[in-house]
Amino acid sequence: MTEVLVLFYSRHGSTAALAAQVARGVNATDGATARLRTVPAVSADCEATADDLPADGPPYATHADLSECAGLVLGSPTRFGNMAAPLKYFIDSTSSLWLGGKLQGKPAGLFTSTASLHGGQESTLLSMMLPLLHQGMIIVGVPYSEPALNNTRSGGTPYGASHFAGEDTSGLSAEEIAVARALGRRVAEAAVRLKGWEQT
Repeated sequence: MTEVLVLFYSRHGSTAALAAQVARGVNATDGATARLRTVPAVSADCEATADDLPADGPPYATHADLSECAGLVLGSPTRFGNMAAPLKYFIDSTSSLWLGGKLQGKPAGLFTSTASLHGGQESTLLSMMLPLLHQGMIIVGVPYSEPALNNTRSGGTPYGASHFAGEDTSGLSAEEIAVARALGRRVAEAAVRLKGWEQT
């Protein structure tokens, strides 16, 4: 099976909910399976350390998860129009993967969640692309042939899946779910095709 890493940080659960839908899209793709991973929070106390395993949810990501995957879908809540510090901290630690070219040529997609409708979803997705481009990854978006992208009144962009949380705690909209699953499928399909091309 072609493994696609769905790597995310989530503080209040919205980004985790998107990650679950992205993973469903990956798992619905023939020949692909999702590997769900998260990262620990960062602390202002430089002596603080996280447990080896989180209290709940998926395990913490390692560099091996990145190098072993055939594709990546990266997710973060928006923090002032950029990815959250815990995910940035993990990504900043991957220079050894960059030096070894471990992510070159692999497809990657992105997803985010914001508390406000114009809270920087697109700038966050665009800024999250930058380290992946430096790693030599191939960015996969969501085309407007995806019907939910044309009908959404909340989250969902051509740059990646997104969720507008706001004050409504009812969870993801039907369109946000559709876009997240479509993103997972697109990255998984690209990973399967690229892996098949490499084996010929």
